[in-house]
Formats: sequence, C-alpha cells, structure tokens
Amino acid sequence: MISRDTIDKVFETARVEEVIGDFVNLKKAGANFKGLSPFTDEKTPSFMVSPVKQIWKDFSTGKGGNAITFLMEHEHYSYPEAIRYLARKYNIEIEETQQTDEQKQVADERESMYLVSEFAKEHFHKNLFHSEKGKAIGLTYFKARGFTDEIIQKFALGYALDEWSAFTDAAIEKKYDLEFLDKTGLTIVKRNTETGIVERKFDRFKGRVIFPIQSMSGRILGFGGRTLLTDKKVAKYVNSPESIIYHKSKVLYGIFQAKQSIAKMNNCYLVEGYTDVISMVQTGIENVVASSGTALTPDQIRLINRLTPNITVLFDGDAAGIRASIRGIDLILEQGMNVKVITFPDGEDPDSFARNKTKEELKEYLEENAKDFIQFKASLLLEDAKNDPIKKAELIRDIVASISKIPNNIQKEIYIQECASIMGISENVLFNELSQNIKREQRGASKKPILKTPFTGVKKETKKAEAVNRLEVLESALIWVLLLYGNNEVDFVDYVSEIDDKGKKIIKKEEYINVVSNEVYVNLQEDEIEFTNPVFLKIYYEIIQQLNQGQVIDIDSLINNEDIEIASKVTSILMDEEKHVLSDWERHDIIPKKKVRGLPKFVPDVIYNFRGLLVEEKINTLKELTKTTANTLKDSQEILVMVNDYSELRILLSEKLNRVV
Repeated sequence: MISRDTIDKVFETARVEEVIGDFVNLKKAGANFKGLSPFTDEKTPSFMVSPVKQIWKDFSTGKGGNAITFLMEHEHYSYPEAIRYLARKYNIEIEETQQTDEQKQVADERESMYLVSEFAKEHFHKNLFHSEKGKAIGLTYFKARGFTDEIIQKFALGYALDEWSAFTDAAIEKKYDLEFLDKTGLTIVKRNTETGIVERKFDRFKGRVIFPIQSMSGRILGFGGRTLLTDKKVAKYVNSPESIIYHKSKVLYGIFQAKQSIAKMNNCYLVEGYTDVISMVQTGIENVVASSGTALTPDQIRLINRLTPNITVLFDGDAAGIRASIRGIDLILEQGMNVKVITFPDGEDPDSFARNKTKEELKEYLEENAKDFIQFKASLLLEDAKNDPIKKAELIRDIVASISKIPNNIQKEIYIQECASIMGISENVLFNELSQNIKREQRGASKKPILKTPFTGVKKETKKAEAVNRLEVLESALIWVLLLYGNNEVDFVDYVSEIDDKGKKIIKKEEYINVVSNEVYVNLQEDEIEFTNPVFLKIYYEIIQQLNQGQVIDIDSLINNEDIEIASKVTSILMDEEKHVLSDWERHDIIPKKKVRGLPKFVPDVIYNFRGLLVEEKINTLKELTKTTANTLKDSQEILVMVNDYSELRILLSEKLNRVV
C-alpha cells in the first residue's frame, strides 16, 4: 500500500498540464490549454486542460478528470500505478509496504503482465553487464554497432542467455506466475493436449539481443529480439506475440524517449527499425520513432499526430524498398498531416548513415534533403515512366489519387498546382481527374451496404427522440450549483404561506442571506430527498461530509478523490464551464454571461423544480397504492391523507416557483 503522505505529496506536486503534455501536443488557449483528443480520431481540438483547476476534459468522448485519471484512462494504469508513475516523474520517494508473493498473484491479469514484462526488461539488461556470456556476446555486439553505455541504458537494451529456460527459471524463482510468462509470450509453454499438463517450457528470446518496446508513458509492452547467428533458417528478428498489453499496430518504437523532442521540434522522423532509432538518437536527433518493421498503420500515425502534425519519413537507399513503403504516405495524408520524405544514398540506411556523421552533418543532411511528398513521388515514379506516355498518365493518376486523400481543400489545390508544374500538364486536367477520383470514392462508399433488409416500399418510421430524464437534469444542475457556487453567500427571497385575520391565505415575502450549499441542504432535508443518480448521490454525500467538518466545500479533494467516478464527474462539470474557450468566443467579442448574478433566482428555481418533481412521483405512487384491493379502509384513508398533504406541498412549491420565475 502506498502511504497517504506519498499520495498527498504527488497531488501537491504533479501539474496536470505537464503530465498530459507528455502525451498530447497542447497549445495555449487563454488561461487553459487545448489539443487533439488522445481518445478519438479528430481534426479539430476538443481536448482541454485547465492549469488553474488542475483538471482536463475531452469534449469528444465526455471523459475528464485529474492527472491520475488521465493516466488511468490513457495508459490503463491502476490507481497505485498512476501514483507510482507520477512519483517517478517528480522524484518523490514512495512510502509503501513490500508486495508479498500473494499480492503479486492477486494483481489483475493486465497488471500482472506489466509486472512480468518489467522484470524481463531488468533481467535482460542485467545479463548484458553482469553475466560473462552477456558481456562477451550481447554487449560486444552493441559496442560493435557503436552504441555507448549511455544509449544502451537509455533504451534499456539487453541480452537473453543462450540457454533453453534461463529467463523462465529466474522469473519463476522470483514467484512470477507461469500463466503470465506464457501470456506475454516471454515463455513458450508446451502442454499435453489431453491433460493440459505442462510438458516443456522454454525462453522465446534465448540467445538474442533484446530491444524493449515501451508505451508513450514508458511501460514495457513487449520485446524485439535479434539473433546473432548467421544461420538463414533462423528468423533474424522475433517479436512478442499480440496480447492484451501489446498490439504491434498501435505501438511505435522509441516514442517514450522521443515524445518531448517531437513536441518541441514540431516534427517526427519516422524510420523502420530499432537500430535506426538508436543510432539517430545517439548522434543527436532525438525526435525519431520506428514502425518496427511493420507496414505503417492509422493507429501509429494517430499516435504521432497527438504530438505534432508533421511527419518526415526516412527511406533506405534501396529503391525497391521505397516503392513498397510509399503506400504509407497516403495513410498519413488521410489523417490530415503534413508529410515530407528523405532518402539516403544507395546502400545506406538511417542507422549506418547516422553512425558515420556528426550531429551537425546529420542535421544538415536531413534539412537539405527533405522533399515534399509530391516532389518525391513524382521524381521517383518519373524514372519508371521515362518517355512512355501511358506510364506517365498512370503516374499522374497515382499522384492525384494521393492528393484526393487530403481532407483540407486548400492543401489539395496547392498540391494540384505543384503537380501541374512538375508534370508539365494543365491544372484543369488535374482538377478534373481529382474530381472524378473523389466521385469514384463517394460512389464506392455509397455502395457499401448500410441496411441489411431490402427496401419494401413502406416508409420507415422515424425513430422518436429519447425522452429527457428531467430528474437527472435537475440533479445534475444541483451538483453543478454546489460545485461552482456552493461556498457563495447569496441574497435569497422566500415566499411563506400564512393565514390572515380573516382566515384568508396570503403569501408573505421574506428576504435573507444564506450560503448556497446551506440553502440546498436545508431544502432537500425538508422532504428527506435523496439523489437517484448513484454518482450524484456519492458526490452529494462527500460535499455534506465536508460541510459537516469544515463548513466549506473543498473542490480539490473532490477532483483528487480516490473514487474515479466522483473525480471524473466533478471535473467534467467544472470543465464544461471552460468549453467556450475551444470556440474562442472572446476573440470574436462574444463574452459568455456570468451566472453568479442569477444565483438568487437559479438556485431556488432548481430546488423547487427538483422537489416538485419528486413530490409528484410520490403522489402517483400513493395513488397507485389506493387501487390495490389488499389495503384496508383504514390504510386507504391514511394514504389519501398523505396524498392530500403532498398535494398541498406541491401547490406551495408551484406557487413559490412561479413567484421566483
């Protein structure tokens, strides 16, 4: 268990904008920051961070919270894991009791797989420097590639001993469960097909140098292992299999080490392999990641897009490899990103080229050789076309097809003009081709079946909109009032029913000053009302407990509540107040109305509506009871008296509400 003092220290020290800034490219927006949602694929920012309130809200998904909840949502951390991550980030010493073997086994599957992977990283890395075979084989290989001790430490490189079960035996000795060694793919387990009994178990990466693959936050997701044998029958690289923590198509090698540099430089260099990344970083170019030998995927592109809209793809000098990889550019364009391309001389790749250059030389080469994708694609394919007009026409169609992927119309037009200039062809012809290309895509999309049932000639009824849950709306409004204005003193007006000397009922106006939270509490207590929404009820109880202890509502303790439902809902309500910043209304001289002046009307309005609705539901319930034959005459009379009392209360609330309005 992590001590309360450590948790408090983490909350006091951690800055939500700094934590989220490691994962999302944030830009200043007034007093807040905004950026693209890290949870959805979007082109317009709907993600907001408030440094003042130390909270965030993603308006595209409705998610929100503090620094802890962001890590839990984005990185799938448990609460303790998020605390540990922030403690490491801010160099806070963690006070906690040692995990027992039983606690390790009780941890959920995902967490157990992370723990096993972390142990494997440490084990392989330790082999490299502290075992004779590791130093003689693994470390020698890395040194031969020019890797320094510092870069080996930075990427936590390692070595798996060339023994059948050296790693597996070490993990089991440390009480790690074979089940999770199997599920992460670190251990290959052979079982008897009939009995299920384990017959053999051996290390997947035995005899290989190890490249740990990390998430953006640094968690170990999987591993890549390179053989040092020259036997062509042995696979050169072996990767961890797909699992619940490792999805190859959603991971970029080096993203953890590169994220800050990518955001700072506002550009990401994309290479193919592990050593490409490491050599470039060692030479001084840190904003580089690798697709790890797989074809580029939309998920990988979106990972970069959270940090920068600019990608520079680095290709080896191998022309055939370039043609095979060029399809990934269209995927980048579809995401609305800016893409440039750099090629290296024949026989060179980013790894070999970077190893033989200084930082200044490498930086200069990258800057001078970066080509716009149109220039690159045209120069590459024109070589194939040469003087063949049919091939040239196909080339032009190919390039226009790429341009059609771009979502921004202005960019499309600029690229068409550039293409026309390079190809020596009129813009009108290219625009016509672009138009036809877009129409073909639209026709293709329209042919996709939307309804499984054929049209029968009967007009389908329009689905009715779902009825608004009035109770939920009013409960939400009350919590909103308490969170934003609960500690405010307000001049309230009440209307009290009295009987005058002539026996006539009159309504008397009373003015008084009260704290908003007290006004809400007293009114709800009067009818012994409770919230029906379980999350609102929990928030309300937390607020009442605070009022009983300190007479004020402490928003920070609600934002940082260990109950994630409370923290998420509270921050969501608070950040809704900042939503206008996304549209930048104030820049257009549209100033959102402040609600403080309207509190004397708004607070009782919500309270009376809320009480009135619940009283109405109570009356209907009681009326239903009178219809049952099981009730005696006495019971029915008592119920009718209660109905009458509640009806009078409803009339009084209605009168008060009308006067407030």
